[in-house]
Amino acid sequence: MNILSIVLQSLLVLAFLMAGLGKVTGSKMHVEGFKHWGLPQWFRVVTGLVELVAAAALVIGYWEPSWVAAGALLLGVTAIGGVLTHVRVKDSFKQTFPIIMLGALAFIVFFIRLSDLADFPGFK
Repeated sequence: MNILSIVLQSLLVLAFLMAGLGKVTGSKMHVEGFKHWGLPQWFRVVTGLVELVAAAALVIGYWEPSWVAAGALLLGVTAIGGVLTHVRVKDSFKQTFPIIMLGALAFIVFFIRLSDLADFPGFK
C-alpha cells in the first residue's frame, strides 16, 4: 500500500504544482477559466497558493509522512470546490473530469495515509 500511496502522491504533486503555478502566474488558460466561471482573479491567485501549499505538504511528506494526509485532504477539499464550480456553470463532463479524478486520487491518498495524521504537528 505504501508504494501505491507514493505513486499517487507523486502524481498529485506534479499535477497541483503545475496547476498552482499556472494560477499564481496568471496563465491565459486559468485567467479565462476564472472569467468563465464568474470568479474574481484574486480568487485564482488564492486557489493557486492553496494548491501550491498542499503540493508542498505532499513533498514534505516524502520525509515526514504525517504531512501527506494533511496535504491530500487540502487538495481533496479544493477539488470539491472545483467540481462544484464546474457543475454550477454547467461545464461538460470532459471539462469537469480532470478535477474529479484528481480529487478522487487526493481522497484515496488521504484515506491510505490517515493513520499518519495522528503524528501531524498540533493534531494530538
